[in-house]
Amino acid sequence: MAEMNVIDEIAGFDVLTVLGYGASSTIFAVQDPKDDHVYAMKRVVKRTPSDQRFIDQALTEFEVARQVDHPNCRKSFRVIRRRKLIKTSEVLVLMELVDGETLEQHRPNSLHRMVEVFMSVADGLDAMHQQSICHCDIKPNNILIAPDEGVKIIDFGQACPTGTVKQRIQGTPDYIAPEQVLRKRITPVTDVFNLGATMYWCLTNHHAPTLIPKGSNREVAIKQDTTLRPASELNPKIPAALNALVMACIETEPDRRPTSMREVNGRLEVVLHQLKATRQAKRA
Repeated sequence: MAEMNVIDEIAGFDVLTVLGYGASSTIFAVQDPKDDHVYAMKRVVKRTPSDQRFIDQALTEFEVARQVDHPNCRKSFRVIRRRKLIKTSEVLVLMELVDGETLEQHRPNSLHRMVEVFMSVADGLDAMHQQSICHCDIKPNNILIAPDEGVKIIDFGQACPTGTVKQRIQGTPDYIAPEQVLRKRITPVTDVFNLGATMYWCLTNHHAPTLIPKGSNREVAIKQDTTLRPASELNPKIPAALNALVMACIETEPDRRPTSMREVNGRLEVVLHQLKATRQAKRA
C-alpha cells in the first residue's frame, strides 16, 4: 500500500488508485491528462534475476492482447520499457480498465446466467485460438464480469502459440491440464480443460482433481489419485447435457475432450435453450 502513497504520476499518467497486486507487479487505475481517459496500468519491476519471468509475462500479455481483437478479451494499448544498464528493469502495460468482479469473487446466482458467462469465455478463447494462441491459465480469477454483465478474459501472461512445449510447468494447480504438468504440447484443448475445471468449480463449489495438488512443489509432485465425481452428483440442479459437457472437458486424455471452443459453445447453447424451455414451462 505504501507504493500508492508515494506515486501520483507514472509515465505521464495520473495515478488514481491501486487496483491490485501480483507477483512483482502492481495494477493502477490511471488517467491520461490529455483527454481524461481512464485506463488500467500494470507495472512490473525486476528486482532480482528471477523476476525476469514476470517481465517476460507482461510483454507476452501485451503482444497477445494486440493480436486478439474480441469484446471478451481485455485490450492492451501500449507497452513502455524502462531500462537500467541497457537491460529492461521495468515494464508498464497500458490496458483497458474493466470495472467489475472476477468469477472467483462473485459467481452468478442462476444456472442460466452462469451458462451465458461460460459461452462468453468460450467465444473469447475461440478468438485466441483463431490466432493460434492458447491462453493456458483460464480460471475464475482470470474472468471479469462487469456491472453491465459484459465478460472479459484477462491475464495473457502465460499464453503461447499452439503446439508449444513449455520447458517448465505453468498453470494454476486447481485448473491445470495434465499435458501442462507433463510438459507436452499445448493446444486449444488445453484451454478446454482449464475452462472445464473452471465450470466444474463454479457449478459445484468443488475443484476437479488435477495432477498437481494445491500448495505442492509443482516441479516434482504429481498427484496420482484423480478420482472424479460427476458434477451433477455434487449439484443435482445441473442438467444432464451440462454435466456431460463439463465432464468431457476435463477428460485426462486431450483427444477425448471437445475438439474446439466452438464445439463447447455449441453445446452450451443447447443447454441454454433447455434451461429457457424449462423456465417457460414452469411459468405456463
